Amino acid sequence: MAIAESLRGMRRNEGGPFGCVIVRQGQLISKGHNRVIATNDPTAHAEVVALRRASRRLQRFDLSDCVLYTSCEPCPMCLSAIYWARICTVYYANTKQDAKRIGFADQFIYDELELSAERRRMKMVPFLREEARFAFLEWNRKNDRVRY
Repeated sequence: MAIAESLRGMRRNEGGPFGCVIVRQGQLISKGHNRVIATNDPTAHAEVVALRRASRRLQRFDLSDCVLYTSCEPCPMCLSAIYWARICTVYYANTKQDAKRIGFADQFIYDELELSAERRRMKMVPFLREEARFAFLEWNRKNDRVRY
């Protein structure tokens, strides 16, 4: 299904050849394909689209009882989102090396994450930390906060 979804989105020129489905207890919860081009949203990768739909359908952000099937090994952004959703298992078809061969190279992001902020390609500038700490302090004291 994830592979078919990748072909569907690609053939509609909605984005690259990536598809994803999320299953819970053997039941299809959501599916998605890459929609970066269709939406002009750089985060509209297949896994993120499917995660958003699954969370909306189940009305929760914790998807720890779900399994994710994807047509390609997740990129760093998608992998992070999958971890945040607490998905228990990921099955993938193509590898990140396969994706690199067709022009989708994500290794530089993995490499950047290993560097300190001041050594990254993108300029990273600390800004208003003392002013921003107030929100963190308030959150920490908040009795009705929902942990995630």
